[in-house]
Order: sequence, then structure tokens, then C-alpha cells
Amino acid sequence: MPANLPRWVWLGAICLSAVAGMVNVVGFLGFEHQGLGHLTGATSQLGIALTQGDWRSIGHLWGLLLAFCAGATCSGLIIQNQQLRLGRRYGVMLLLECALLLLAIPLFARHHIAGAWIAAAACGIQNALATTFSGAIIRTTHLTGMFTDLGIGLGHLIRGLPLALHRLSLSALIITGFLAGSMAGAGLFVRHGYQALYAPALLTGIAGASYMLYAQLRRR
Repeated sequence: MPANLPRWVWLGAICLSAVAGMVNVVGFLGFEHQGLGHLTGATSQLGIALTQGDWRSIGHLWGLLLAFCAGATCSGLIIQNQQLRLGRRYGVMLLLECALLLLAIPLFARHHIAGAWIAAAACGIQNALATTFSGAIIRTTHLTGMFTDLGIGLGHLIRGLPLALHRLSLSALIITGFLAGSMAGAGLFVRHGYQALYAPALLTGIAGASYMLYAQLRRR
């Protein structure tokens, strides 16, 4: 439960939600106008494209779904265990996410669909990472679960039932982080175009390096 998660997990979840907000906004404002951090809309669009026989969109959307899944698969292969433990390769995955976001920038600038696929893979890595270290409590690249938890909490409040305050607080903080990241991403995209992705890449790179240093110091 969130009450038992260390503070660095809370802070990491908020920062990663801001990263996801930035990346997702760049996807929406970019040439494909496609969200990158969640697959619900992409799957619905794929259904429409299949019905209409729009083979270009079918290829693009299948690529997006497979890329996100490939990122999550990579995270599962490297981290391997769902038990939170200091020293697991969370830092490695964050640095890999950073590298993928940096790789996506020139491809986006050329209006190449591979830029969206690579950014989606980065989001898959991040979402799987957060899911793994939180025991499936935390999702950072989409907010449906967070809003669901808030709604359940409000229902319990109305009925006079006990509230899971830590979980509701975490949900609210992740939503706030995602919204703040979306606002920052939109502002950066207006000024700098696809170079706005340097911001989430920098954040994940710093987070990954900081975690690896922290874990190394704690082992001494």
C-alpha cells in the first residue's frame, strides 16, 4: 500500500508523472497528433482504421502499440522482480528511457513515425517500471486508475466509510504532476518544437543517475 512505500518512491512517481505529461503533450501537438503514454485511444483509433481500411494508419498504430509493449517487456526482462528493493536496476531503465527520448527527437523533427514509436517505447519502460516497484499501485503514464481511486475514495467519504488517505494523496499528487508536466510540455513545444523532449530526457537521466548513486552509497 502507498503508506508503506518509501518517500523516494512517492517523489519518483510524481516526477515520472510529470515526465509522462510532457511526452504525451509532445505526441498530441506533433505531426501525428497522437498520445504516446497510453494505448486506449490508440487501440480505438486502430479499430477505426481497420474498419475503414486505412492501411497507413493501421501500420502506424500497430507500431505504436507494439513499441509500448516492447518497452514494458524490456523493463520486465531487466528488473525481473516485482518486490521493491533498493539496488534493483531502476536506474538502468531510467537511463534507457532517457536515451530513447533523445533518439526520438531527430526522428520527430524529420516527421518520421519511428520518433513516435521510440517515444512510446520509452513510456512503456516507464509505466512498467512504476508498476513493478509499486506492486501495481502506481501508474505514471496515464491517469485513469488515479481518477478511479479518487472516485472510490469520494464514494467512501459520502458513505462515511474509512478513507485510504495515503492512496488518495498519492493519486492526487500523480494527477497534479502529470498536469504540471503537460503544461510545461505544451509551453516548451510552442517555443522549441520537438526539442521540448530534452526536458523529460534530462529529468529521467538525472533521476536514473541519482538513483544509481544513492543505491551505491547505501550499499557501502
